[in-house]
Amino acid sequence: MDNTALRSLRTPEGEVAVSGATLVDVARVAGVSPITVSRALNQPHLVRPNTVAKVQAAVAQTGYVKNMQAGALASARSRLVSLVLPTISTPIFADMAQAASDHLTAAGYQVMLGLSSYEAWREELLVETILSRRPDGVILTGSLHTDSTRRRLQAARVPVVETWDLTPSPVDMMVGFSHEEVGHAIAQHLLAQGYRRIAILAVQDPRAARRNQGLQAGLAKHGVEVAALQLMPLPSTFALGRDGLAALLARCPDMDAVVCSSDTLAHGVLTEAIARGLAVPQQLAVVGFGDLNFAARTYPPLSTVRVDGANIGRMAAQAILDRVDGKAVARLNDTGFELIQRGSS
Repeated sequence: MDNTALRSLRTPEGEVAVSGATLVDVARVAGVSPITVSRALNQPHLVRPNTVAKVQAAVAQTGYVKNMQAGALASARSRLVSLVLPTISTPIFADMAQAASDHLTAAGYQVMLGLSSYEAWREELLVETILSRRPDGVILTGSLHTDSTRRRLQAARVPVVETWDLTPSPVDMMVGFSHEEVGHAIAQHLLAQGYRRIAILAVQDPRAARRNQGLQAGLAKHGVEVAALQLMPLPSTFALGRDGLAALLARCPDMDAVVCSSDTLAHGVLTEAIARGLAVPQQLAVVGFGDLNFAARTYPPLSTVRVDGANIGRMAAQAILDRVDGKAVARLNDTGFELIQRGSS
């Protein structure tokens, strides 16, 4: 199948394909006529179930997406960029969204925001809907997607930027940092301070898991094993930080440091530690992630990893604008991070 150029095809019902795959391609793969494909997608009750199943399988195989803006020219710009975040309750993601929106608005574009709630299947549904609106670009959070999502994005032939990650095989472009390296940096910091009984408190987020892997690998290089790992449900909350430390202390009362997957969890850990009479950092060191606006004002001030979410948003937006304008853009853009040592470690 030749998907080298963006193609469009009007059907009797009026839909237009917006990806490299057209309705004709779907028909060819399914072994039916384009009219039958159109009816199977728009009026499945008029088509035999086995034919509908063949068409749906062909749609999944080709990555075909309907254009809900029927009648628009395939080459026309929508002036729309979609941004998919796991949540807006975390300030660093909110900072990213604001910065990306400001940058794109200044260039005459509008931003369509979608929330995946850290669920790959939700992201898949969002991406299908987003691509049907013929955006000029898509900005995603992270690099872990379903196979269907990757196929649709690659078939759509629009600029795609994955953020908050750094892997050698992006869908298109990537703006972010290495979570494994963050883990390594935290391990080096705690080991240098003399801590050896190091526990992890994390929510069940794949990016946090990769930081944990980096931390464990960094400790292992010095013959140190993680003392305990406590996983908590999403999203991160202050209460989960308090509950998580209580659970860790029950399992590993002699631990001397806790690495948290977010500053929000770490704030709860600090509060629970003080409530139990534990001296921080003398008896228990605490390290967070994100450098949120309260991190420097906790008691004691929280050691953490600073990531510039606003800069990630601006860089992702500019990558979309440059690609739309036909300019060369690097596939991998490392924004880096900074470990901030404060009073908690």
